[in-house]
Amino acid sequence: MRVCQHGGMLTIRPAQSSDRDAIWSILEPVIRAADTYPLPRDLGRDDALSYWFSEEHEVFVAEDGEVAGTYYLRANHRGGGSHVANCGYMTAPKAASRGVGSAMCAHSIERARRRGFRAMQFNFVVCTNDRAVGLWQRHGFRVVGNLPKAFRRPDGGYSDVYVMYREL
Repeated sequence: MRVCQHGGMLTIRPAQSSDRDAIWSILEPVIRAADTYPLPRDLGRDDALSYWFSEEHEVFVAEDGEVAGTYYLRANHRGGGSHVANCGYMTAPKAASRGVGSAMCAHSIERARRRGFRAMQFNFVVCTNDRAVGLWQRHGFRVVGNLPKAFRRPDGGYSDVYVMYREL
């Protein structure tokens, strides 16, 4: 899928094993910052890539000459919850504010529809991640739950976490 973004074209395509280095270069700073994603701050490359490329994840990259973002799509749960999709998104720091996250969200919604999902849920959106909360809201997600102090920040304090949801 090709989409127009701020000043150029963005291609969103299935990730390939040859994208692993580029994906790690996106995952690592987010994991090390530990302020938006509930992954262990010391998670190594192999474990991070194993998580991102786990068997139940369908992984995509967004590129504009180089990989600028990545996301995975999966069923949120098995059985009675398997009709609800879940995604994880990360954008390269140098691609911030260029529409990459928005394009990946739109792509994931359409891909989830094509796979037969009826809704999408984000289980763990840190409330202080204003950019993500606003982006998801612009794409029709609403906060349906608040988990008080569920995220431990790197400074040792705690932040609430939102559960966000939208029907497809």
